[in-house]
Amino acid sequence: MNTYAQHLTLLQQRSENALARCGFDALLIASGIEKYAFLDDRPYLFQPNPHFKHWLPLVNHPNSWLLLRPGHKPRVVYYQPDDYWHVPPSAPTGEWVEHVELIVISRAEDAAAHLKAPGRLAIIGEADAALDGVVPNNPADLLNLLHYPRACKSEYELEQMRAASRRAAPAHLAARDAFLAGASEAEIHRAYLIAAGHTDRDLPYGNIVALNEHCAVLHYQYQDVQRPAESLSFLIDAGAQVNGYASDITRTWTHGNAASAEFDALLAAMESAQLALVDEVRAGVDYREIHLSTHRRIAAILQAQGIVKMSVEAQIAERVTSIFMPHGTGHLLGLQVHDVGGFMADESGALAPKPEGHPYLRLTRTLQPGMVVTIEPGLYFIPTLLRQLRASSASASVDWALVERLSRFGGIRIEDDVVCRAEGGPENMTRDAFAGL
Repeated sequence: MNTYAQHLTLLQQRSENALARCGFDALLIASGIEKYAFLDDRPYLFQPNPHFKHWLPLVNHPNSWLLLRPGHKPRVVYYQPDDYWHVPPSAPTGEWVEHVELIVISRAEDAAAHLKAPGRLAIIGEADAALDGVVPNNPADLLNLLHYPRACKSEYELEQMRAASRRAAPAHLAARDAFLAGASEAEIHRAYLIAAGHTDRDLPYGNIVALNEHCAVLHYQYQDVQRPAESLSFLIDAGAQVNGYASDITRTWTHGNAASAEFDALLAAMESAQLALVDEVRAGVDYREIHLSTHRRIAAILQAQGIVKMSVEAQIAERVTSIFMPHGTGHLLGLQVHDVGGFMADESGALAPKPEGHPYLRLTRTLQPGMVVTIEPGLYFIPTLLRQLRASSASASVDWALVERLSRFGGIRIEDDVVCRAEGGPENMTRDAFAGL
């Protein structure tokens, strides 16, 4: 049995278990519909229901449905309109076809006739996906039973995610080369897309392409078309997508010359710390402990580089490290870039709390084999946070002249996609992808 067939068997078992425990007889999943801008006929980028693409490698298929019943093949209602305004979905092809009962429709409303099943129905989808007699109810208890185990990926899913890393790695190097050649943020972004074989609509999230001080904006959302007078540093947070599964990779670069020597020393220290944190990804480890370990490592770097003349313990106590790294160390990754279930203590939906003083951590679970997490420590010089530091009791321990020099470079983030394994060390899909080039 191939890995996709094994994946479907696993999902069928999970769905049947969830239906039985929650008192439902069948499960319907909507792919979703296209949405239009207010008072306009221009659609937004279609985003499929992640529950739909969990079963099927179909990411550009609005108005399609999935019917799941115990003891039956999945029924796929595949929307393929006869459309001359737009390119319709191609005829169904791929290994998934042989594993499902396939029904092709040309009108979206015709799906309802093929979604009838006796008994109580659980229907997962957005409200606007509703059809006559088919209205999403999104039962919370059933969703919890599906979301909790989704963090542990099947071998099929890991194959897609490794492929997504292999697609993104050469694009990151193309972006680096464009930066070294003096390109603008917009030009770097275009170089990335060409090398990845993606357009903007294919990306799993909007690329962060930042030069100089823009590297200090955690979710920098623009791409300046003008080349900067002086290109000092470059941070790119960008992924790729394969069959609905994402990679999420961040790298920080400089020109490596005398002008960047102080920042390069900081970058090298962060690279070492990031690799050490990756090695902490082990089954049974509480991810919150990895996050707290990140702050201890950041404190040690700030001390060693002479940026903050305080002990590691004092920095943690006064939350100095949160000035320089205000975000979480990472998150679950898979069908969504910030995959669901990151805060679940168990399949009931109970929450595992964030550590006190760390409100932006996105993952609080104990690691299990098959989980894919990002490890993305950062160290930034963010003006608004630095003003808070200046006003604090720790200000006298900061080398503000050094901070001012480093602030021209914005900041550092290094991010890898990491698989937790049952035994031994983690699998670093990102580093493996770069090593294969």
